Amino acid sequence: MVDIQEQIEQTAGREAQLNQEQEQDLAEKYPAGEPIIAFDATDLRSLFRAAYAWLGHNYELVNRLNVFPVPDGDTGTNMLLTIKSAWFNIVERGGLTVGDVAEAAAEGAHHGSRGNSGVILGQILHGFSQSLHEKATINASDLAAALRQASEAAYSAVPAPVEGTILTVSKEISLAAESAARKSRDLRAVLAHIVEAADLAVRRTPELLPVLKHAGVVDSGGKGLFFVFDGMYRALTGQPVQQPEDVESTAVVKARFERTVRKGHRPLPPVQWGFDVQFLIEQPNKPIQTIASDIAAMGDCPLVEGDDHLVKVHVHVPDPGVALSYGVKTGFITDVIVENMDDMAVVMQDQLVQGAAAGATAVARHAAEPPALDEETTGVVVVAPGTGFAGIFTDLGAHSIVEGGQSMNPSVAEIAGAIRQLPTRKVIVLPNNSNIHMAAQQAAKLTAKDKEPREVKVIATRTVPQGVAALMAYDPSVTDLNELVKRMANQLDSVESGEVTQAVRTADVDGVKVQQGDMIGLRNGKLVSCGSSLTEVALDLLHKMDTSGAGLITIYYGDFVAQAAAQNFADLVRDEYPDQDVELAYGGQPHYHFILSVE
Repeated sequence: MVDIQEQIEQTAGREAQLNQEQEQDLAEKYPAGEPIIAFDATDLRSLFRAAYAWLGHNYELVNRLNVFPVPDGDTGTNMLLTIKSAWFNIVERGGLTVGDVAEAAAEGAHHGSRGNSGVILGQILHGFSQSLHEKATINASDLAAALRQASEAAYSAVPAPVEGTILTVSKEISLAAESAARKSRDLRAVLAHIVEAADLAVRRTPELLPVLKHAGVVDSGGKGLFFVFDGMYRALTGQPVQQPEDVESTAVVKARFERTVRKGHRPLPPVQWGFDVQFLIEQPNKPIQTIASDIAAMGDCPLVEGDDHLVKVHVHVPDPGVALSYGVKTGFITDVIVENMDDMAVVMQDQLVQGAAAGATAVARHAAEPPALDEETTGVVVVAPGTGFAGIFTDLGAHSIVEGGQSMNPSVAEIAGAIRQLPTRKVIVLPNNSNIHMAAQQAAKLTAKDKEPREVKVIATRTVPQGVAALMAYDPSVTDLNELVKRMANQLDSVESGEVTQAVRTADVDGVKVQQGDMIGLRNGKLVSCGSSLTEVALDLLHKMDTSGAGLITIYYGDFVAQAAAQNFADLVRDEYPDQDVELAYGGQPHYHFILSVE
């Protein structure tokens, strides 16, 4: 086991080096006053690092540019995690040409993109990469052509492009690059023109999109794209670009610290599930088919994908040492993750017990156990924003749950991984959030290119209640995928969704004046109610929803709402609506005190 420990330490050392690595000083390499005629691969790599660092310094500002004053702005986080994935892939792959670097950035961004803004940023990098394919260096005209193709790729990724968004900013950037390249061969001058145009385009977004003007904000995605290019220009001109914090680790570290406090002084759970093991194998000495067969023989839920240069391994095993030892013998392992699933089950059970006591399974009372999957049965992947919802969707028949929702959008790779783990070739994905829909679609396209391609359909569930309604129409006996999708999608209009949260800033939205700290209610995504009392706002929201003819009102309460308070609110709703069935369930969602469903 010593060799395994050495490999793990080497992996940790590489990751630390990655975070601390200092790229060359572009301002020193290219002194002011001297024109820059071309960038090489090292230059482009330095520019991407600066973009990642500067967006990391400003992502919270982007998060706050939310049309609605709700505490779940995540555009900045999604874009940062997307470009972080791009940057990490650049470092992992290296590259001797600008084409290599751009390709690595696009590949990393594609797999790590999160949310609509992240997916669009990934498409921008994809178009950028395609234009630079096989180019050793990049000059001003090359940059202009690449940015034009980047903008076109972004527009083509959106079914109904809307101006006043990141799309507009990408277009203005490409036009500015073309204009500047016609006047000068100096890349510093071209980049300066790009940043100026991006800033102006962002400032103009409220004039193009009335909802932004009414809310008093600029487009968040466009602002994030501005910081990407502004970071590049700052590095080129010697202005400070700070190192970003690791966004993904912050919440995880806090959660793990809280769990560690009780460890060592608790009854140990029974050993039942074993360990979730994940790692990468660089330069494997065996064919991927052999690795896949060997890993499958070790345990459950095997997932092996990659090529002759890099293989990703995932498996559930009773002894993680077996899988890790195999990896060490097969190549150079990195990105090692080992999770004790029995401990994870204890944490999930602790959170579910609270919901169960309040009738968390009320919605799923009539649901059967998830059916066994085979080649003819359609699998269902669901994105759920809390442990309560995860349990509800599982009881309703979901085969795989991806954790995610507002402020925690799953990546394309995470959704694709959930699809690939199902032993069936037909899969339906319920994103349950409009900001996750594009990532789900990209995951569907990604898995369609597998050696054993899957037919994946994404149903456009914009809210969690819509996801519940769609899944209740799931019938595993229906073998025609299109027919099953039609049946499930037909349920979306049968449910209205409401959300209650606390305003994080003062705003005037949709004619409703909100003060920071007010409780606010949203009906199908539109702000319709506000006030100082959680109960009063939630009731007012329910009054404004279409309850005429409704047979069921379901109240899902969040992870920070006391069970007693939720029960009291449910009793008030029953008094107000004696002709409807009123159910209370623990959703466990963050940010939103209540999610309401009327159907």
